[in-house]
Amino acid sequence: MNSSVSTVCATRRVILFVLALTAASCAVSTQQEVQMGAGYATQIDTQLPIIRDPQVVNYVNALGNSLAAVADTRGLAWHFTVVDSKEVNAFAVPGGWVYVNRGLMERAQTMDQLAGVLGHEIGHVTLRHTVQQMQQSQQMTGGLMALCTLTKVCESGAAQTVINIGGSALFAKFSRQDEAQADDEGVKTTVKAGIDPRGIPEMFRLLLNERKSNPSAVDAFFATHPLEEDRITATTNQIAAYPPSQLRNLKIDSDAFQQAKRRLKSLPPSPAPKAVAK
Repeated sequence: MNSSVSTVCATRRVILFVLALTAASCAVSTQQEVQMGAGYATQIDTQLPIIRDPQVVNYVNALGNSLAAVADTRGLAWHFTVVDSKEVNAFAVPGGWVYVNRGLMERAQTMDQLAGVLGHEIGHVTLRHTVQQMQQSQQMTGGLMALCTLTKVCESGAAQTVINIGGSALFAKFSRQDEAQADDEGVKTTVKAGIDPRGIPEMFRLLLNERKSNPSAVDAFFATHPLEEDRITATTNQIAAYPPSQLRNLKIDSDAFQQAKRRLKSLPPSPAPKAVAK
């Protein structure tokens, strides 16, 4: 068998292997999801600066759990954490771990705006977008490594770089469809929790406006959350479909939120981002 035929056969074996891995991963149980999330959360908590201040921690967990209680049908144990970073961002990992950056919480002007962000991230977990994202990352990295081993097509430095960043790139960004679905869930969740959903498009507008005036402050958010005017339009239209009477008495702000913001402002400045080793 010549080398080209051998390479083709090896490539086919890798493709079959990756397909089999993909099929097997479709049946991830809730227990497996929680275990997966716990592992990632342990890494995150040791690698990122986390705010431990009791007033801030207790508030964000109280707000987050009030939203999760009306969105979660699997009885997950939810964990809400504030990352001590001035960058504007929020993210979630499988099994009920949600992180919001200090910079985003500082940008929120009213409680409903922060609640909309948390509701959106909760939606990624309940819709299992986070599980799918992790699986894609692991399968892509594993498949590429196997392909390199069997076919030697990845001996160049450029190809190795693709392998190293492939998983993290997949993990970093949801599709526009996933984002739209999480927005939809965020609107439903805030309404069920008695919170005004109009904080969601309001927060989007704040971030879009800041991108025009101070883009570096929101680069991280836009890198992981595709956001354009169409998401404002979609959430606004979804909210407009609710009867006005249902939206009339929903909560917009709270003393507890403003107190948590003042407490956050009184804390030492966020540490500078760590340099990435090359």
